Amino acid sequence: MRLACLAAGLSLPVLAPLSAGADSLTVVGWGGALSEAEAQAFEAPFTAATGVEIISEVYNGGLAQVRAQAESGHVTWDVIDAEMTDATLGCDEGLLEEIPTSSLAPGADGSTPQDDFFGDALQDCGVANYVWANVFAFDARQFPDGGPTSVADLFDTERFPGRRGLRRSPRANLEWALMADGVALDQVYAVLSTPEGVDRAFAVLDRVKDDAIWWEAGAQPPQLLADGEVAMTSAYNGRLFNAIVREGQPFEIVWDGQVWDYGAFIIPRGAPNRERALEFVRFATAPEQLAELTNYISYGPARASGVTLVPAEMQAQLPTAEANFALGLRSSAEFWSDYGEQLEARFNAWLAAN
Repeated sequence: MRLACLAAGLSLPVLAPLSAGADSLTVVGWGGALSEAEAQAFEAPFTAATGVEIISEVYNGGLAQVRAQAESGHVTWDVIDAEMTDATLGCDEGLLEEIPTSSLAPGADGSTPQDDFFGDALQDCGVANYVWANVFAFDARQFPDGGPTSVADLFDTERFPGRRGLRRSPRANLEWALMADGVALDQVYAVLSTPEGVDRAFAVLDRVKDDAIWWEAGAQPPQLLADGEVAMTSAYNGRLFNAIVREGQPFEIVWDGQVWDYGAFIIPRGAPNRERALEFVRFATAPEQLAELTNYISYGPARASGVTLVPAEMQAQLPTAEANFALGLRSSAEFWSDYGEQLEARFNAWLAAN
């Protein structure tokens, strides 16, 4: 079922059948609504254009399985939909193939990939495909007199009582904690780079620790809300939009403080079908395909000419909408590459402590 219909007539990039070789490609994604959307917008059209069968697998992010495959010398994945932070870190560790910019499709207006993709959406080993966001949402039924409107409300259990759903990770949680404590968006990572800033963030998390349910898979937050187990929860914006539009759930998204990032295609070093993987990345990151993705999930294209192909009413539902974008913070791949390991350790120790 499409979430929007007006872009349905977009023409698809034409590919000649690929040269002889493996007739399948293993593409790894996040499961749920996003994987369903990518199957419709990327994978099925790619198979129709090339005859290559897509074998879909699901993971929960991170590089642990990529490292394990590399260490075993038995790499089975060809393309992974990853967070840009992992694209940067994996490249630094030598776990990923470089993806030449010259291998990518031009913009819908004929512009070069370098000019068409946003900002730092092109990395040595990662090509951004969409813009997604960590946001939080609440069940309107639990707040008949008006629900939360700011990220500070996520940590205010006196004004807005009830359990909180939070991702079992320091990412986004630490940024939100500092925002809730009054740190300006453009100072969050500077403050979080100091021991005092980290202590400050964890002190804010202490406010909701006893009321938190920690989720790990993207499908969990909407279900926690639907089941009434939490009053509000962090979530990926696409999962929430799917629950609201497709399932009719009475949830409301709070965009204040959204921590947004790129989804990025990466290719593990030693992928069994590297050339086909490069061809898939070229196809799936073409502006027409990225606009097509918004027919199924509310993630914005990571390139300018892709955005122009999205109907205006759907653009308003994306993290990149002007009103939403102004409230957001770009997740820093550099920061999490530098500090991620130690903050993960600190976070896990904090969770385990009484």
